[in-house]
Amino acid sequence: MNKSYASAWQQMWRSLGVASADPALLLALLGRYSEPHRSYHTLRHLDACFANFATLRGQATYPAEVELALWFHDAVYETAVPGNEQASADWAAQALLAAGGAPAAAQRVHALVMTTCHDRVPQTADEKILLDVDLAILGSTSGAFDAYELQVREEYSAVPINQFRDRRRRILQQFLDRERIYHTRTFHASHEAQARTNLLRSIGQL
Repeated sequence: MNKSYASAWQQMWRSLGVASADPALLLALLGRYSEPHRSYHTLRHLDACFANFATLRGQATYPAEVELALWFHDAVYETAVPGNEQASADWAAQALLAAGGAPAAAQRVHALVMTTCHDRVPQTADEKILLDVDLAILGSTSGAFDAYELQVREEYSAVPINQFRDRRRRILQQFLDRERIYHTRTFHASHEAQARTNLLRSIGQL
């Protein structure tokens, strides 16, 4: 196991006010993010989330809870099965409760993971941070964004190309139609304009 993962994992649980979680839990999570059907939603994406979160951590109300939600936000990822966010959120909340965490904290973590459904405007500071971190790729360089689009297509390779294009176009347009793609002041300033450029270009190519 990567020592940096183990160290960050243990520090997070201490910050949450519990001694530790089941040692097998980290291995299970790392195994999920290493599943062969994943191309984008991998450990590399998780690493990018943690790196981006580092720039926003000081703005979080419950930073350790945001970190736990990030660990779990794509823990369940099956492209042919609905309810991935719900399953991931349930797992996160159950893990925190099993480790001795407070029910209120588990509820907040559950809500954080559920915001990755991207179907509502985030309400709390922590929800805004988690969504901006998860969507940072949209406002990345054109090369990184194009690679992301190819990786998403690989994950949905079983979907016929015309059907995929129609679905993908609708998803990207929904982000483009929002008043704000990024909700923290930091990411709105640094990522918003590039995200809109990337989305417009990708929609035009679909």
